[in-house]
Parts: sequence; structure tokens; C-alpha cells
Amino acid sequence: MAAEETKVSDRGMVTIPAALRRRLDIEPGDKLRWTMDNDGNLSVEIVHQREGVFDDFEPVDAGETNAVEVEGEFGGE
Repeated sequence: MAAEETKVSDRGMVTIPAALRRRLDIEPGDKLRWTMDNDGNLSVEIVHQREGVFDDFEPVDAGETNAVEVEGEFGGE
């Protein structure tokens, strides 16, 4: 288990150590989800926000559809 210690600023901000950012592939724009359980244990989940992931994909022409046809095909009304 990796353990690092950081200081909380007077504005409540912390810096994620560079070694952890690299190891966990944390990049600018990613978010951290903080969760505390009933025993006071804190966990942090990384929510990657990858912009431009689909930039290399070519658009596909699906033709014209309407919502009623699509709902019927997928079990809707």
C-alpha cells in the first residue's frame, strides 16, 4: 500500500503527490470523489474526465429515425 502525506492549505486545498498522480494516471481535469463511511474512514475515488476520447472516430450516418420507432425497437412503448 502506498502512503503519502500532504498539508491542507488555509483554503482547504491539498496537492496530490506527483508519484501518486503518475501511478494512478491522474491528469488535469480529473475529479476526486470523497466518501466517508460511518466509522469515519475516508476513501477517494478517481473520476477520470478524458476529453477528446472520440475525436479520432468518424461519424456514422444512421439515417433518419424517430423516437417512437427507436422506443419500439428497444422494448419501450
